[in-house]
Amino acid sequence: MDYKPLPIGIDDFEKLITRGYYFVDKTMLIKELLDKKGLVNLFTRPRRFGKTLNMSMLQYFFEDARDDNGNKVDNGYLFDGLNIMQADDRYLAHMGQYPVINLSLQSGKQPDFEMAQDSLIDEIQQEYYRHIYILKNDALVETQKEKYELIMTGKAKKIEYAKSLEFLSQCLEKYYGKKAIILIDEYDVPLEHAFIKGFYDEMIGFIRSLFESALKTNASLEFAVITGCLRISKESIFTGMNNLEIISILSKNYDEYFGFTEKEVGKICSDYHLEIRYDTIKEWYNGYIFGSANVYNPWSVVRYIKDLKADIDEFPSSYWANTSSNSIVRSLIDMADEGTKGEIEAIIEEKTLVKPVHEDITYDEVYETMDNLWNFMFFTGYFRKVREWMDEKTKQIFVELTIPNEEVKYIFRRKVLSWFDQKVKQKDRTRLLQAVVDGDAETVEEEIGDMLLETISFNDAYESFYHGFLAGVLAGIKGYVVKSNREGGYGRSDLFISPVSHRKAAFVVEFKIAQSVRELETKAGEAIQQIKDRQYMRELHDNGYEVVHKYGIAFFGKDCHVVFEE
Repeated sequence: MDYKPLPIGIDDFEKLITRGYYFVDKTMLIKELLDKKGLVNLFTRPRRFGKTLNMSMLQYFFEDARDDNGNKVDNGYLFDGLNIMQADDRYLAHMGQYPVINLSLQSGKQPDFEMAQDSLIDEIQQEYYRHIYILKNDALVETQKEKYELIMTGKAKKIEYAKSLEFLSQCLEKYYGKKAIILIDEYDVPLEHAFIKGFYDEMIGFIRSLFESALKTNASLEFAVITGCLRISKESIFTGMNNLEIISILSKNYDEYFGFTEKEVGKICSDYHLEIRYDTIKEWYNGYIFGSANVYNPWSVVRYIKDLKADIDEFPSSYWANTSSNSIVRSLIDMADEGTKGEIEAIIEEKTLVKPVHEDITYDEVYETMDNLWNFMFFTGYFRKVREWMDEKTKQIFVELTIPNEEVKYIFRRKVLSWFDQKVKQKDRTRLLQAVVDGDAETVEEEIGDMLLETISFNDAYESFYHGFLAGVLAGIKGYVVKSNREGGYGRSDLFISPVSHRKAAFVVEFKIAQSVRELETKAGEAIQQIKDRQYMRELHDNGYEVVHKYGIAFFGKDCHVVFEE
């Protein structure tokens, strides 16, 4: 049986429809926009949740499209058979009726302000070129045409680019006799990157000028839709913009239009005859709550369905891990105090956290408090809302958060844990490594204990955690090779520390997990006894090492006990 191809990375609506890709119909977003009549609508959703495709869909529905010569291009056929066509005539009357400006700020992710601004200016130029047909008409006076050409060809002054969306909408209104719809996608990408790279204030200034002229005081604006990942405070770029309607993941409006609903995922599984894997898909990619809607991660669902079509036994993967905003999340690790580490451990163990909601933050405020960082992670897709409420005294809104699914849990267990491990390895381990070689159990215990305080662990993964932790922190002893034998099973110890020179002593390391602090000493002794009973030293002796010493280490949480025996 032939199946429709799955749209991996396809975010152009026309291409998706004309090339026959599978489409999850979100066209009723158009109806809701017309019903709500918001003048400037800001949608904030996590990365890869369908924002760009929806913006493309809006353009193709509303735009009175023209070719370079001004001839009308009919895109109405793209919506044949889609849900919006079942709406009544008062909605369909808007199809193909407006000039549309569609601008993505994604390319503003550059290493310095000059390159970022030039990249955004280039995007503006391309949008001017897309509407070049208006120069072939007498609607614009000569001075307007001259200014248009200067902006289009990259010869205008920087201030003219800061006001270029307003000017373009004015030109389009003169040509069409109708006000323009403005679509701005990924508005916060250049802001986030500018903050990371150190030119945030300059970028804020440019984006503020671009937005204020186009969205606040623009008499040629029909309505605008803006998308991004994070809600930025009005004071930073939306100053005094009282016409701004913010639709975040907490908003009840428009809650089903970004991400896949339960019904939509069920239909995808049915259409591709993968009902047998539905429970796995639900376990891994479900769990987001947008407004009142239960939502799946669409990027990961589509990727996994495609992999399943190649192999029904394919294991699920964390497809979203490398597409989300990891840079600020990593700062959670760099700033984490003992309380934060405990919270991260709790969240990995699928417990919940209660945090105050701060939607109006700027990127330069993200680092001010740990609560701001938790909020950033919530709004960018790392947590789901269990419930929310308002404190009657303070009027502060609180949310109870938990990890939404196995995919995000995997991100925490792999990425977040590895970042903590990297942080530990950056510390000076000279004293620890020398103590290991010297057989100084007391110092080894002290150093390992200090390093355990720097990382995190979680209850159902202790053995693998401690094994990886030990192998990592002991690696780097000059003149020695640390070999992990965990995969070897019965008959081999956890770690071998082998000197390059066979004249020096080698070491066998075995560890045990204690159930209490009182049990640490007993378990460390059991580790030593196991090395003897199972003759773990034999492999090292067979490899030419005459002297082999033994380490037994017991762990309980962030505590350890080390026993050394010659």
